[in-house]
Amino acid sequence: MTVRRDFEEPARCRPDLVIGREEPFTAAREQLDRGGSVLLHGPAGIGKSTVLRALAAEYGATARTVLRCSATESESHLPFLALADLLGLVLDDVSDQLPATQRTALESALTGRGESTLQRDGLALRLAVLSALRALAAAGPVLVVADDLQWLDPASAELLGFAARRLGDTPVQLLCAMRAEDQEYDRQLRAAPPDTLALRLGPLSRTQVSALLDHRGYTGLPRSTVRDIHRTSGGNPLFALELGRALAENPVPPRPGEPLPVPTSLRALVLNRLEMLSDEARHTLLVASAGARPTLTLLHAAGRHHAEAETARAAELGLLATEPEGPAVRFAHPLISAALYAEAPAHRRRAAHAALSEAASDPIERARHLALATHGTDPEVAARLAGAAALARDRGAPSVAASLGLLAARHTPAGGVPAADERRLQAAEDAITAGEVDLARDIAREVLSRATVPADRVRAWMVVIEAAGQALGDVDAVFPQALADAGDDPRLLALVHYQLAWRALVVEGDFAEGREEAAHAAELAARGGDRRTELLALAFQAQAETLMGHPDAPATIRRALQEPQDPQVACHHNGAGSTRLRWLLMSDQLPDARATVTRLLSEVRRRGMVESEVHFLRMLAETELRAGHCGRALDLSRESLRLARDSGIGEVASAVLTSVAEASGGDVDRALALAREAAEHAEEDGDQIYMSRALASLGYVQLVAGDAAGTVRSLRRVRELEQGLGVTDPARGRWHGDLAEALVRVGELAEAQDVVDVTREQALRLSRESVLAVLDRAEALVRAARGDHEGAIARLTSVQDRLAKLGYGLEEARAAFALARLRAHAQAPGSVRAGGGVRPGPASYDEAARLFRRCRALPWLRQVEAAASPPPARGPVPVPAPATAALDGLASMERQVAALVMEGATNREIAARLFISVKTVEATLTRVYRKLGIRSRVDIVRLAAGPRTG
Repeated sequence: MTVRRDFEEPARCRPDLVIGREEPFTAAREQLDRGGSVLLHGPAGIGKSTVLRALAAEYGATARTVLRCSATESESHLPFLALADLLGLVLDDVSDQLPATQRTALESALTGRGESTLQRDGLALRLAVLSALRALAAAGPVLVVADDLQWLDPASAELLGFAARRLGDTPVQLLCAMRAEDQEYDRQLRAAPPDTLALRLGPLSRTQVSALLDHRGYTGLPRSTVRDIHRTSGGNPLFALELGRALAENPVPPRPGEPLPVPTSLRALVLNRLEMLSDEARHTLLVASAGARPTLTLLHAAGRHHAEAETARAAELGLLATEPEGPAVRFAHPLISAALYAEAPAHRRRAAHAALSEAASDPIERARHLALATHGTDPEVAARLAGAAALARDRGAPSVAASLGLLAARHTPAGGVPAADERRLQAAEDAITAGEVDLARDIAREVLSRATVPADRVRAWMVVIEAAGQALGDVDAVFPQALADAGDDPRLLALVHYQLAWRALVVEGDFAEGREEAAHAAELAARGGDRRTELLALAFQAQAETLMGHPDAPATIRRALQEPQDPQVACHHNGAGSTRLRWLLMSDQLPDARATVTRLLSEVRRRGMVESEVHFLRMLAETELRAGHCGRALDLSRESLRLARDSGIGEVASAVLTSVAEASGGDVDRALALAREAAEHAEEDGDQIYMSRALASLGYVQLVAGDAAGTVRSLRRVRELEQGLGVTDPARGRWHGDLAEALVRVGELAEAQDVVDVTREQALRLSRESVLAVLDRAEALVRAARGDHEGAIARLTSVQDRLAKLGYGLEEARAAFALARLRAHAQAPGSVRAGGGVRPGPASYDEAARLFRRCRALPWLRQVEAAASPPPARGPVPVPAPATAALDGLASMERQVAALVMEGATNREIAARLFISVKTVEATLTRVYRKLGIRSRVDIVRLAAGPRTG
């Protein structure tokens, strides 16, 4: 996975070797910055040593002395060995500073010249270690780096702990790592200072495992394979890398339904206790490893009559996890199951699957086991597998259906009906539904390499196009080949022209051409009797007409909703239900839109339609955002983005919506990064549609961040793009009011009025009431800027009431905020206004604050608080004179944050004074460190003090 430059952090923040460890790495760094000590702990292979080395490399550069040791199990019985590693090379530097008794005891322990023991020289040795560390620290900071602390010999652990507990303010820090399965690190904490921060490293997520594999060169793995690696490794980075290496070295991929190949190195690591079991017990565990959800009942039915005793013994040895409350047989780690299966001979695996094919109660499981127990082709087995795939599809498990479909194709004999390639194509289409686009693309290409039947070839081309997602420009060469294969068959031509409609929209940015292609596809599909493609084409045509503001849009939607309907198309993200949902949102029918999208989301989840789930999560988030439920919208958009990134589907669209949600209710810095990432991806994909959406979201975020000039630049480009696209409905992006407001802020009043006038004409024609209200809010700001405060206040009062009635909570709050600002300005001393009145206090912003708080619109609320309670002598935070030159290269916000650090303010205090979040303070400090070439807050304080003299 390539990290986009908008998300790249400085090398100090995210070394490549700590992928997926940003949070514990940051926590450890903060603890070390404060002068504290750190203990990393977790199971074997979890990455403790990697993080330890990265931290040691970073902080070792600032310490005058670095003491290191790395214990091993085989040497843990040797007394004082770790102490010799730590102090052996520096003994000569400190020995003359130790009292004679301590020096003699320490030299005897470290060199072996003498009979030094804890029993005989205990006090002298303890004091010697403490004195040696103090002597080293007197010359400069000391960093003690100890890996595999659990293997520290007891004598060294005792001495190190004695010294650590008595160091106090002495500049000695410990950076340690130890293996611990759960929380078994209390004993090792005794060898560390009292304020040591213990950080447990847990398993990596699937996305992090994917990034790690890519970083180590195991690139191009299908997402389904990465998913299997993550599941089998349990998120353990060492295990994941070893599995990735085994796959890279094995030219033959595992058969569908089989576990991943487990390399010998990992087998030895997890199966060394297997020899303590009998042959019968090992076979019982093999049967359990072959089963999807093994239970004692299933093992009994599969002929394992002593399963209770055998699994109990395996649990004693740590191979199985005990399940006192349930009948499940669960392996202590997924890798144990995979390694046990990989270790077994092929004939024993087939015997296990044969037994399970009779014992399993679920028809899908029975079919899978029958396939894995059968050698070669078998039409009966293939038919059973195809039936099981259909059942999985109906159950909403398209990923399982794809796997079973591939097994069915493998067992289909030459000349079978249906043919093997037909079953492969069905599996590819199931994989598309499941979001496994890499697998689908590979299947389609395999079929295309040999298929001669036009229908098979066109279906395969359609899979290739679908797998491209928004990057349709990458598959431009496919379209003429697909048209050639389609010949004059209206059913096949309908499929191709439907995809050409999408190409016209995404690649060419031409709504009119896309609409015409969709209408042609619908006509061809109707002539060929393909109701599914006809419905999809009509839905596309209706959506294009809606965004174009075309008068035929309502009639086309009605046609797309007519019976008969295809159940899967009815809930598809490109189906008529989605088009109607978009119409409801654009027509300000928020309650109906929420009910519709909730129903659609439930249905696609039931069917396992991943891309549609990503889409409807996003649409529900957009609905909630319109209604002013910013917290709920933020949660939904983040869920959509996680799922999009995990599946590789809809990432740009989800990033666009999440950036708007973050700017409305979350973190503005993250919103900016997401919007820029989305724009970059859309540009790379040549996606005109989402380029305009990404820039619209960027413009909004810039407005929230106070960058009016940036908003104007971004939204002017959106205006140009949408004019070229032929988009005339202002309810599509709803950016027009933001552009007008930003233009007012930068003093471009004539252009702001022009935006309002042009957009209002379109909104009036289409009866877009909420758009009209927002435009009136923007026009009120134009009036106020021209001196008509009374007219502006009257307009804003009306706008707030209209938006409240429409249910647009966030826009209502923004109108209240604008109104409060105008009233405050109108009543300020020196303002030209009618009548008298006193200068308002903070209470004049109470209504806006209440509304933003109700919406959980935190970034907006901070703006209200800043406007209501400006600090005395508001302006740039004064920067100490000696530091002025050093801070010249910083942005305004960075200078203010740095100046407050120089004053000794905490991050929370800085956030309160500057009306920003603590996370924004932390991100700003990270940029300050990078720009100034420094490491911590301490270095900023040193800048304030100026250069040392004398």
